[in-house]
This record gives sequence, C-alpha cells and structure tokens, in this order.
Amino acid sequence: MAEFVYPPVIRTALAAFKALDLRITIVGAEHVPATGGAVLVSNHISYLDFIFAGFGAYRVGRRKTRFMAKDDVFKHKVSGPLMRGMKHIPVDRADGQPAYEAAVKALRAGEVVGVFPEATISRSFTLKKFKTGAARMAADSGTPLLPVILWGTQQLWTKGHPKTLTKRHVPVTIMIGEPIHLAPTDKPVMVTRRLRAAMTEMLDRAQREYPAEPSGPEDSWWLPAHLGGTAPTLEQAEAEDEAEAERRSAR
Repeated sequence: MAEFVYPPVIRTALAAFKALDLRITIVGAEHVPATGGAVLVSNHISYLDFIFAGFGAYRVGRRKTRFMAKDDVFKHKVSGPLMRGMKHIPVDRADGQPAYEAAVKALRAGEVVGVFPEATISRSFTLKKFKTGAARMAADSGTPLLPVILWGTQQLWTKGHPKTLTKRHVPVTIMIGEPIHLAPTDKPVMVTRRLRAAMTEMLDRAQREYPAEPSGPEDSWWLPAHLGGTAPTLEQAEAEDEAEAERRSAR
C-alpha cells in the first residue's frame, strides 16, 4: 500500500534535525531487523520520542514504525490526519483491546510497531514500571522485541518544562539493543522484567557516554538525581504523576 504521508513527514523531520544541528548518534544499528515484524520498545522522556525512536529504525533499514498512541492525538485537527496517514495505532485507554488487536495484526503483516511500556513520560528520566503489553504482543504475533533507549531528547520538550524546539547542537543518543526472541513457554511478566533489565543497562550506558553536561546549576534539571541532577527521584516523580491524575479526574 502506497505511503503518501510518512515520507514527507520524515523529510520534514530530517530538515529540522539539520537546521538545529542536532548531534544524533545511533548505537546498535545492526540490531534492526531488515524485514518482518518487530515490537520496538522505547523509554519515554520527551514529547518527541516517537520521532527519534522511529528515526533509528528508519535511518538504518528504512523501516517505518507504526506507534501506538492515545486516541486524543488522533482527534486533533492537525496531528490527527498525520497520525492516521502514517498508519499509527490509536489507543483508547478505557478499552485498549481494539488497539491491541490492530497492533498484533500489523506485526503479523511484517510491520514494526512502536510501544512506550511506561505509558507516560518519566519525569525522573529513569525507567518507570513497565506494562506487559509489548511482551504479550510479541508472543501473540511471533515477533521479537527490539529495545530502544533515547537520551537527550528531554532537553527539547518534556513534561513540566517549557519546550525549547529551537535549541541547537543538542546531542541525542538513539541506542538499539539486541532483539529479544520469545520462546512459546515464556511468560509476559518474566519477559517484561528481562526487557526492563536490558533497557536499564542500555540507559546507564547512554547516560555515561553522553557527550554533554549541564552548563550550570540552573541547567541540571534534565539530569537524573542519581547523577547529580535536579530532576525528581522516581518516587517524587510518581507522586507528581498521581497528583496530576487526581487533578485531571476532578475536572
């Protein structure tokens, strides 16, 4: 089926990367499968993560990733037509089964489906608890999990901070891990633990090898607390998420 929306969106993103002189580094490119379905699993630290997580797979093998995203994005007058045109998958949080079935169907058809197992952006910039949906989709479709770690994207636009989409020369790391192939006897909970452990190691490496540091105390907000930054701890971030959810439900 012809792709009329995805290619121009990719070209626009590439032009923006070049204009901002983003220092993008892709590590582990050899792990992207050339063909066949795969569940691309990424950490979530920025509103732009779907662009960069998908860019890793596209840059290496021209693979187009169909991301699962909340249906509100599909209802927006600007983003909605783009999301549908790129064949991303809307998720109704009140009833996620149709989205799950659509994702499994796409995987069986040889597509790469993108998932953020933390569900929401991590304010602490460390890994939150993972949901098991990615592992279950991989099992039901007979496809591998492809772990991806992003680092640096939080400097451009993240939760609780003003967006700085014109910030130049920001280093962005896209790290792709070895595919995780499931055995028929593997349980989704155990696979999810294995996946999170692998991605924790990848994130630690991406942070240690990152070629930039905060310019000063006022710029240390994008660095995790355990690395000396002023980002909230995982526990503090979870408390902020809960407070936000309560405010939202009270409206």
